[in-house]
Amino acid sequence: MTTPSSPPHDDRLSPPPFDPELAAALAIMAESIPSSLLPEMIPALQGGAVLMRPSDDDLRRGGAFEIEERTMPGPEGAPAISLLICRPAGVTGPIPALYNIHGGGMVMGDNRTGIEGILEMAQELGLAVVSVEYRLAPEHPHPAPVEDCYAGLVWTAEHAEEIGVDRDRIVVGGGSAGGGLSAAVALLARDRGGPSLAGQLLACPMLDDRNDTVSSLQMAGLGVWDRTSNDTGWTALLGERRGGPDVSPYAAPARAEDLSGLPPAFIDVGSAETFRDEDVAYATRIWQAGGQAELHVWPGGFHGFDIMVPQAAISQAARAARIDWLRRLLTR
Repeated sequence: MTTPSSPPHDDRLSPPPFDPELAAALAIMAESIPSSLLPEMIPALQGGAVLMRPSDDDLRRGGAFEIEERTMPGPEGAPAISLLICRPAGVTGPIPALYNIHGGGMVMGDNRTGIEGILEMAQELGLAVVSVEYRLAPEHPHPAPVEDCYAGLVWTAEHAEEIGVDRDRIVVGGGSAGGGLSAAVALLARDRGGPSLAGQLLACPMLDDRNDTVSSLQMAGLGVWDRTSNDTGWTALLGERRGGPDVSPYAAPARAEDLSGLPPAFIDVGSAETFRDEDVAYATRIWQAGGQAELHVWPGGFHGFDIMVPQAAISQAARAARIDWLRRLLTR
């Protein structure tokens, strides 16, 4: 989706084509959704102008899940955090859990954003879902979001027995900004000697504040979440530090010098989106550090294609790949 405010893509870098099914949907969406997020748009988005909030009845999925909201202490000196706990109804004994971190470019969303797709996977696999509410930029810049997410993970692990979760089978995961925060939480857990994670599910993760890859240039002004949007999100989180030499890896995981000792990762991304190259590089560096990562680059996929066009064949393949990875990971 191209808007007048979006910079044109670099003519020297031909963008990869969109998948035909996705391209048709994108053309329709372009009529109402701009490809570029500008700073002045953030207040309306945080006010719920775009995102729909599902009810408890929606989340119960016809009685498949029991829904509970818990309030827990936030990081030291910070407000309390809300955790949305969705547990399969009628199931006894500790079960695996997905610790979910929502997307939204670091500037929008809550712990129910995108949760329906997560619960669909969880229902198929018999998982609990714990979804964290974190403070949003720019009102709460780094490290507030990631510290909230990490505090929620620590609470989940410490109270695993109480909420019926197997603390040895917790996977952290999320999409877009939630994928980046999930990668950052995995780094924090490693470096602080925190909870031992079974895996990290990083769907089209937002990892690199420098925003200077070939894919970011190729897709400028095209698709969903273009280079301008990325600048907006990272600037909201980091301010003037964005792109500079002193950005923490817990803000932008691509900045981490050491990717050894991390839990197994699932990373997927579209070939026609801003994050393609940084996500491929992250998987490559995990392998180079002796770690385990499964990487999928979905041909012709734009950012968030599987959520926006779930009926497309490529979206169904992406969903199936995530479920298959989780099944193999959690049944070892």
